[in-house]
Amino acid sequence: MALSIPTELYLIRHGIAAERGTYDNDCDRPLTAKGDVKTHQIAERLKALGLNFETLLTSPLVRARQTADILSAVGLSAAVDVCDHLAPNGDFAAWLTWLASWQQTGQSRLALIGHEPDLSRWAQILVEGQISDRWVLKKAGVIGLQVPEARQARGQSQLVWLSPPRFLLSPHQ
Repeated sequence: MALSIPTELYLIRHGIAAERGTYDNDCDRPLTAKGDVKTHQIAERLKALGLNFETLLTSPLVRARQTADILSAVGLSAAVDVCDHLAPNGDFAAWLTWLASWQQTGQSRLALIGHEPDLSRWAQILVEGQISDRWVLKKAGVIGLQVPEARQARGQSQLVWLSPPRFLLSPHQ
C-alpha cells in the first residue's frame, strides 16, 4: 500500500448558471452563455498559472459537470469523475473517506467542482475545524488548500489560495 502524501486541493465553484426556477429540476440548470465564456477564460488562466490536476471530481449537477468539462478541455486534467458527495448538501464525512482512499494512490493534486455554501464550508472545516460561514466562494472562484492525510485533515489543512473570479480574469474580459 502506498503512503499517503499531502494533497493540493482546489475547490472550484461552478460557473454562472441559469436562474433558479427556470428548470423543473434544479439539477438540470446549465451554465449560461456568459457562464460558459467566463469559465473558459478562468480555466485558461488557471492553465497559464501552471495548475493541473490528477483528478477533477465533480458534482453530478449539470452546471458543475459542464464546469469540469471546460476545465478538462483546456488541459487542466484528463480525469473527470462524478461524485454524489459533491451535490448540494453533500456528505463531507463520506467524501473524506473517498479522499483517504484517493491519497493512497500516490496522487497529490485534486480539484472539486461543486456548489455553495458547501465548498466554502468544507474548506472552513478543513482549515478551522468548524464552520463559521465567513467564507464565500463566488461562481467560478477558487479555494486552494494544502491537506494532510484525510484522517488528520479537519482543522489541520492550510489555506494557500482564495480567489474570486474577477482576480483571474484580465480587466478587458
